[in-house]
Amino acid sequence: MATTEQVGTPWVNMLIFALFVAVTLVIVLRASRNNRTAADYYAAGRSFTGSQNGTAIAGDYLSAASFLGIVGAIAVNGYDGFLYSIGFLVAWLVALLLVAELLRNTGKFTMADVLSFRLRQRPIRIAAAITTLAVCFFYLLAQMAGAGALVSLLLGIPDRLGQSLVIVVVGALMILYVLVGGMKGTTWVQIIKACLLIAGAAVMTVWVLALHGFNLSELLGQAVTTAGGNEAILNPGLQYGKTGTSRLDFISLALALVLGTAALPHVLMRFYTVPTAKEARRSVVWAIWLIGLFYLFTLVLGYGAGALIGADRIKGAPGGVNSAAPLLAFELGGSLLLGFISAVAFATILAVVAGLTITAAASFAHDIYANVVRKGAVEAGGEVKVARRTVVVIGIVSILGGIGAQGQNVAFLVALAFAVAASANLPTILYSLFWARFTTRGAVWSMYGGLAAAIVLIALSPVVSGSPTSMIPGADFAVFPLSNPGLFSIPLAFLLGWIGSVTDSAGENRRKQAEMEVRSLTGVGAEKAVEH
Repeated sequence: MATTEQVGTPWVNMLIFALFVAVTLVIVLRASRNNRTAADYYAAGRSFTGSQNGTAIAGDYLSAASFLGIVGAIAVNGYDGFLYSIGFLVAWLVALLLVAELLRNTGKFTMADVLSFRLRQRPIRIAAAITTLAVCFFYLLAQMAGAGALVSLLLGIPDRLGQSLVIVVVGALMILYVLVGGMKGTTWVQIIKACLLIAGAAVMTVWVLALHGFNLSELLGQAVTTAGGNEAILNPGLQYGKTGTSRLDFISLALALVLGTAALPHVLMRFYTVPTAKEARRSVVWAIWLIGLFYLFTLVLGYGAGALIGADRIKGAPGGVNSAAPLLAFELGGSLLLGFISAVAFATILAVVAGLTITAAASFAHDIYANVVRKGAVEAGGEVKVARRTVVVIGIVSILGGIGAQGQNVAFLVALAFAVAASANLPTILYSLFWARFTTRGAVWSMYGGLAAAIVLIALSPVVSGSPTSMIPGADFAVFPLSNPGLFSIPLAFLLGWIGSVTDSAGENRRKQAEMEVRSLTGVGAEKAVEH
């Protein structure tokens, strides 16, 4: 039964929130002192070590989906909810083995720098900027929806209007962080947030296990008992195994999660904040360890929420499924632990949206303004000014989108962003790095085709209409049965890239392709290009 109970003590929650915001704003202001050039603003002057950047990557990647969405998904759907954790973690092997070091050697600030290295600048940069903005928008939807769910739970705000006001406040803070701090300030916020999030999750995990005698079997048994004896929460198939369509939906989701990480623009951009390709590779290894540890915690936290709170109460609380982690914190340690965990979750959202926003702004200012409109002839500081103006526009658009996405599971919304990234970006990145015959036409067809297919299939899926949990619950124009488009849009994008290349009479630039291959594999010439 739905409840609008207020969880915890609002003034304690808000005090801890305010303390975190104040501390991080001071850090951002201090970090902003050296934001003089585009390299400072976009790439933090390439001043971070591999371990620092790896921690920041973990902070960027462990979003509201990881903390709020996955814990809620496990609490409600059991084993099938944990599949999100597995997909998100395994995806890093693709990033490590195929993308990180090669990208750092070849690019400068954005994904488009890599794609346009041996292809025609104008069409590639425009296409890459459009796909980057699209992926960032979908990801921002998830974070904003998570912010509304979290703060509405803490303040006992069940109505959409109150949650919408919360989203506006989060958006305003996000704009302030990025305008002032740039990538350096954003990175330090992400590092602090990653440490707090992993520490907080570790404390809650040990606490939940201690309540059950450090016996995982006893914890799982209690979760089954709380679920009314429903042992299906321990087995595969509760969410994705009921019908043939739901099984296909799971394959589609898994494909999007595993392939999407290596194509997320805000993750790719982090590889440029380190001085060398070796540090970029070290960043990914460091991130894998931290992210893997955290996802092990989500298994205990998810089943702990199911055991101590129950799926019905979680679904009925303001914020729905996304409220499982805060409710568990309150159950364990009262208002103080709830305030701390909620502040960490709030920090998670702020850090991730800041990273997404600076990535989207960099893509527009660097790729569209500096290289397409001005053709590289940009006055000193002009590119950064455009980036800052873009931040404000992106912030406003993400606020409006987040208001429309309220009530959706945050992990699920992020999975859509991964599908768009894997469809629009990954084929072109891999073809550019590894296929000598890849051409500009193939890149444009792959990016636009993959992006259009993913967005159209999402628009025609049950995510948008046709079910009580859809974004437009009253409408029904869902003709595509799967909730995630990856199974169709990703292979289509690879196919379009191949067809476009083999039918392109212009052919490829052999000299530039050879230069790119040498640079991506050895790093020769990379540092000199980065400085200019």
